[in-house]
Amino acid sequence: MDIHNVGGTPGGTRTFLLGLVMSVVGGYLLFNQVQVHGGYWYWPGLGGTGRSFGITLLPLLFGIAILFVNGRSFAGRFLTFGGALVILAGVIANLDIHFQQTSLWNTMIMLILLVGGIGLIVRSVLPMMKQADAQPPAERG
Repeated sequence: MDIHNVGGTPGGTRTFLLGLVMSVVGGYLLFNQVQVHGGYWYWPGLGGTGRSFGITLLPLLFGIAILFVNGRSFAGRFLTFGGALVILAGVIANLDIHFQQTSLWNTMIMLILLVGGIGLIVRSVLPMMKQADAQPPAERG
């Protein structure tokens, strides 16, 4: 294992580490400005108006009951998996995500660190040559 050759290409270790640090710091600062709130479930057709979480539990509960009777039942597995998937989708669909107020300067610093770090990571896995190793292209004649 050669630590000086990131991704199997010559050079790029320092570039990779700098990009990793920049990405982590930029991502942390960006995610630190985000607030996530849960809301009431409202899916038209799945419980009418208002809250509809209880109706999404029915397939999951029926699937679990069927699996207790017959653990190899396809219907039980399908209902359990489908019910869990509907609940997960409902939780994700009903999240409210807000970006806290901050200055333009802070936002630009966060985004430049994040995107610049990702760019340096991508650059580090490409082959890098030293200036002395680079040959000028041959003249065409």
